[in-house]
Amino acid sequence: MNFTLRQLQYFRAVAAQRNFGRAAQVCHVSQPALSIQIKALEETIGGALFERRARDILLTPLGRDVLEHARQVLGAADQLDRFARDHSAGQRSLSVGFIPTVAPYLLPGVLAGLRSGDLSLRVQIREARTERLLSMLRGGEIDAAVLALPAGGSDMKEVPLFDDRFLLAGSAARLGRLTTDPDALRPIDLKAAQLMLLEDGHCLTDQALDVCGQDRTSAQINMGASSLATLSRLVAEGFGLTLMPELAARSESEAVPGLQLLRFGAPEPFRTIGLVCRGSTGDEDRLDRLAGVIREVGQGIVTATRT
Repeated sequence: MNFTLRQLQYFRAVAAQRNFGRAAQVCHVSQPALSIQIKALEETIGGALFERRARDILLTPLGRDVLEHARQVLGAADQLDRFARDHSAGQRSLSVGFIPTVAPYLLPGVLAGLRSGDLSLRVQIREARTERLLSMLRGGEIDAAVLALPAGGSDMKEVPLFDDRFLLAGSAARLGRLTTDPDALRPIDLKAAQLMLLEDGHCLTDQALDVCGQDRTSAQINMGASSLATLSRLVAEGFGLTLMPELAARSESEAVPGLQLLRFGAPEPFRTIGLVCRGSTGDEDRLDRLAGVIREVGQGIVTATRT
């Protein structure tokens, strides 16, 4: 169709003012010029947009439908205009996805680090599970994602950032019944224990099952929690045990009285957190800076947990 943004702006003004003269004043044009553009829009759309009365103007049913679309188009155009002005002024944007078992613990430090290095950087954050983030990456909706590696996909570039070891979390009573020698505790020893894990679809659940040598068919597996915060509260009350990433350990321990943590014997199980981006993505300097900030923040958190 051959309508213009100007025509949509005039149409929106008439719909708001319900008067051609007032709409022309708002748009800083003459009334005849505005009327010509509205007429041209009606011809393009294929019907009358206004019901013209002597002292009032009403939208026709077609006009009501067109107005909703016009608002969306004009809103998107305004966003694009702001982006263009920001870009010409030297402002840059970065859209990054985080998996839910990482986002709450990394984001405060990462955002602070990014902004301290570049105040003009506009950062957009998306939180979703691994499969969704990879889809968004391939579709160009985000520039990079922070995931547990390997994420998979030959079209993706993966940059390891830090290792996040697993701790065993539960109530003091449940942990106390496991072993008299904590240094000898292995994930495989949990086969007879009630494990509580995140609901299906979280990569942390797959990792936990793998290191414990179990699968979803085990009667001892309960996968129903939607977040680590929920898991922490459940196991602190004695409803089972769970694997807790070091990244979340200190935060969840401070938030949940009664939550106890136990380290496994060497070698400790872990996951590798990394930055994933499209292999064709440019602006390597910006992504390198992002990786450096995430590595520093993440490594700082897990190191503090080990001391």
